[in-house]
Amino acid sequence: MTGASGRTGSRVARAARAAGFTVRAASRATGFDFWDGSTWAGTLRGADAAYLAHPMDVGAPGAAEVIGAVAREAVRLGVRRLVLLSARGEDQSLPTEEALHASGADWTVVRAAWFAQNFSEGPLVAELRERGELVFPAGGVREPFLDVRDIADVVVTALTAGDRYAGRTLDLSGPRLLTFGEAVAEIAGATGRPLRYRAVSTRDYGEALAGFGVPRKEVAALTAIFDTLLDGRYAHLSDGVREVLGRPPRDFADFVREEAAAGTWTA
Repeated sequence: MTGASGRTGSRVARAARAAGFTVRAASRATGFDFWDGSTWAGTLRGADAAYLAHPMDVGAPGAAEVIGAVAREAVRLGVRRLVLLSARGEDQSLPTEEALHASGADWTVVRAAWFAQNFSEGPLVAELRERGELVFPAGGVREPFLDVRDIADVVVTALTAGDRYAGRTLDLSGPRLLTFGEAVAEIAGATGRPLRYRAVSTRDYGEALAGFGVPRKEVAALTAIFDTLLDGRYAHLSDGVREVLGRPPRDFADFVREEAAAGTWTA
């Protein structure tokens, strides 16, 4: 499991263990480094399947090259069953997906909607907790926020179901469309705090990131991704979770209720 300490990888590892599989966690903490090819073989050798999650973004500069190289190394070592985490509506991710296709692996691509857990983990949660405001360049775009636990369950099924999902791209979304403002309003209702969402332009958001010390090259990549990812083209639901798992995806309201009870957004 690459990204084993990350938002999706940690949950994929947990779900796989719960299903009775032996998991080999792969992260910098365990000696695996996407940027150092000499670390790959020791992690991949002897595995039956692998989950690939790029440490930055599947559409980031260089992602296609590194994912393609890892996938080819996996195939060389006999690990043919590979599942890649990708993104709905992100044009920049397509070269990375194509690199996986060309690797010779029995591949599956999981294209995920915006994570519900982006509101509870990472930089966005700090804004809500400490400032009571989420500043983000999503305007009034509606998004079918997806619980990362559903991604994990789909990935484990795809990894362990033989050839059933080989050569397929699975499109995953949550069960409802919400704007970012409506999502923050649901969090406010659950916490009893006067939280709010403030939309800004992608350019202004990029300048704010640069002001926080994010390198300009990374800012440029992120803002380019946001310009396509948050343009509304994927403001619709998909049935990938139900198709693979035989149940509906978890609702954003359930996620909010659980995180609010855990004190995630408590100042």
